[in-house]
Amino acid sequence: MTRRLPPSQTGFTLVEVMISLMIFGMIAAAGVGLLAFSVRAQQATGVALDDNAALNRLVSILTADLAQAQDRPTRDQRGILLPAFSGDRGAQPIMRFVRGGWANPDQAPRATLQKVEYRLTADGIERVGYAALDGSAPLPAALLLDRVQEVRERFRYAGAWSDTWQGDQRAALPQAMELTIVRAGGQTYRLLFLVGTGAPRAPDASGSPGSPSGLQPGGGTGAPGTIDAPR
Repeated sequence: MTRRLPPSQTGFTLVEVMISLMIFGMIAAAGVGLLAFSVRAQQATGVALDDNAALNRLVSILTADLAQAQDRPTRDQRGILLPAFSGDRGAQPIMRFVRGGWANPDQAPRATLQKVEYRLTADGIERVGYAALDGSAPLPAALLLDRVQEVRERFRYAGAWSDTWQGDQRAALPQAMELTIVRAGGQTYRLLFLVGTGAPRAPDASGSPGSPSGLQPGGGTGAPGTIDAPR
């Protein structure tokens, strides 16, 4: 006869316990792996969203700056006359111009025009503003987009494209600008902007186009720029 043990003395065998522990370990390992994958995916998504936000911020700021570009030459701290608009990817800064519409909520005694520069540094594309148009020191730079390997610029006027712009007797400002950005990951972005009104220089009293060395503001704010920025 088989002797039955009382219920208080029954339980799992050693083999059953080991099998249970093995199954629990497999489930725990799968859960940890799934959690780690979720964390990595969330981090990658956050980085991608931040990167896309930085690119959109650069596009928005450039659109506003270039749409309000003005025909207003300036002078640097040494008194050297600078053109109203200059752009050259091989120079530093890569772009310099004067923009209108500088907000003044504190009613400070300053102009509504501001000289701005865009620079390509080891950190990325930086925007630098100036407190005054002539003879002023630059304000602290603001990093707009990091991990930039290369930038290429082209400027359009009267149907022709040029890799550099310094202005001429016909016009101080180009009509449009193309900016190509190559990121560290190999992504390439092509951005298109309108520049100010793109209008020719106003004629002086003799009827000829105004001199680019004049210091009187001209042109207008123009319409916002158009952008083509493939992702």
